[in-house]
Amino acid sequence: MQLREKQGLPKALIGLAARLPWWLGLALALVSYVALHMLAQKPVPAAMQPGQMGSFLLSNLTQLLARVGQYALPFFFGVSALLSAFRRGRAERLYAAAVRRSEAIEQMSWQDFEILVGEYFRRQGFSVTDNGGGGADGGVDVVLQDGDDRFLVQCKHWRTQRVGVQPVRELYGVMAAQGVSGGFVVTSGDFTEEALRFADGIALILVSGKMLRHDIRAQAGSGPASAFSDPSTAPDCPLCSAPMVLRQARSGASAGKQFWGCSRYAQDRCRGTRELD
Repeated sequence: MQLREKQGLPKALIGLAARLPWWLGLALALVSYVALHMLAQKPVPAAMQPGQMGSFLLSNLTQLLARVGQYALPFFFGVSALLSAFRRGRAERLYAAAVRRSEAIEQMSWQDFEILVGEYFRRQGFSVTDNGGGGADGGVDVVLQDGDDRFLVQCKHWRTQRVGVQPVRELYGVMAAQGVSGGFVVTSGDFTEEALRFADGIALILVSGKMLRHDIRAQAGSGPASAFSDPSTAPDCPLCSAPMVLRQARSGASAGKQFWGCSRYAQDRCRGTRELD
């Protein structure tokens, strides 16, 4: 298991900037410059009038802040756009590496693993926000949005030990406290039987490293069960009629066996299944 370093304020601000979409960063840079430049050019009283000391000081302070801010804010938002574009490119490179090489996920740092997981859910149609790692947020690393539904994701890049029930219980507690629609625990390894039993039947999905690698290859059309790229190769879900994908049972009497599962399971929690012929 890898430990995380605590982030200082400057690093946290840079991380916050990187989460803005690049186009939003550029738009905010332009808007802030125009608005503050106009404010900086606005004339102020040349001398203080009797009884107007407060207004005089406020006008001068506002113009001073506008003169500084007309350059500082566009710079900050411009940097955020560059960081966001860099992060998107990094996510795509990590995803491509995971498609090409099965061992790529294990070789990633925990930071890269979180970026990969965000890209994995983004390609399922979720709106993804990187939460910057664990801490006071209860270990929530990624927040997903699908319409009005919000989901919490915890990432565990553990190479040598299986994820036990405690982290799963903790995320479920955060989910209940925040009133979200569901959650995911994603690991590069595997889960204990106790963790699998706890998550069974609740709106909390456990994604093992094996399942993550399988789904990424399926999404990219490189896996043996690529119902994402060619829905005609898979049957329709008996509950919602969406195309199905091959999955593998993780517990119970059928552990290790493949079956057809609904491709909308992650988003709509549809539990439609079919036996593999």
